[in-house]
Amino acid sequence: QVQLVESGGGSVQAGGSLRLSCRASGYTISTNVMGWFRQAPGKEREGVAAVSVRLGLTFYADSLKGRFTISQDSAKNTVYLQMNSLKPEDTAMYYCAADLRRGMWNSKEYSYWGQGTQVTVSS
Repeated sequence: QVQLVESGGGSVQAGGSLRLSCRASGYTISTNVMGWFRQAPGKEREGVAAVSVRLGLTFYADSLKGRFTISQDSAKNTVYLQMNSLKPEDTAMYYCAADLRRGMWNSKEYSYWGQGTQVTVSS
């Protein structure tokens, strides 16, 4: 029974910061690539960041480099997304995904998904 539980979302003013957490149960985060995606109402789900814990590699959407940072705490089996200098266009539901099969930004290739955590950025 694999479960991914996101937390840390909320409402912030533009320029603020949030740190999202994804705690995995029944799955070890070092097994395969872990990812963060986001989706705003009426828009497609887009990849935000990903990490291969086993290989020590991170990946980011080009538009988010320098503002978002993905990290992990293997002892806690948890992946994080630090979001700085937030903009109103960052407003979305953020999802944690686990066990990438192929295709870094192809959401259909991840085996497991969390329920999402809402991030709202006000101007």
